[in-house]
Amino acid sequence: MIKIILADDHSLVRTGLKRLLDDVDGFTVVAEADNGNDAILNVKEHAPDVAILDINMPGLNGIKTTEILRRDFPELKIVIISMHSDELFPQRLIKSGANAYLTKDSGIAEISHAISEVMASRNYICTEVAQKLALSNTGQSDASPFKSLSKRELEVLGLMIKGLKVSDISEKLSLSPKTVSTYRYRLLGKLSVQNDIELTKLAMQHGFIEESPLP
Repeated sequence: MIKIILADDHSLVRTGLKRLLDDVDGFTVVAEADNGNDAILNVKEHAPDVAILDINMPGLNGIKTTEILRRDFPELKIVIISMHSDELFPQRLIKSGANAYLTKDSGIAEISHAISEVMASRNYICTEVAQKLALSNTGQSDASPFKSLSKRELEVLGLMIKGLKVSDISEKLSLSPKTVSTYRYRLLGKLSVQNDIELTKLAMQHGFIEESPLP
């Protein structure tokens, strides 16, 4: 029996995925988490074979959680299921130690196949993302404006897109408000946008968010 933990901050996503996975012969979901910190605790407690993670989670995001899990649990298989199909996130997650990357458009058959592949020590990337990575490597895809951002800039960006204030971002990332403001202005400059509204629109265009939080 392959033991799996799920980590996603949307309870409906976790509930639906758990039901689908528990119906697959040989799979069992042993624990769920809505943030990266609890995902790590669940791995320590339940010793699963596979951890399925989202990228955008409160506390530790999927990238940082992957790095910690890969460092502390080298035998664990890590599968990312995210709404992001832009090649930037798959590249970062693979470098961080993820074994598989799928989008949330993937069906249970593909998710099951990905789990079987990683359990056989083979990496797996869903077709949509693999095509974008291939085009990116040959220079045939449009360059992502987010590709040049550092890990910290991506963390600040993700929280800005969620509508968090500078003070809230400061608290979450343990940075001073002045430092967060510096990152904000640097991001606006790098991405050639004038304000948070334009930033959100750009993020939507590149699949960083599913729909605009703005009225």
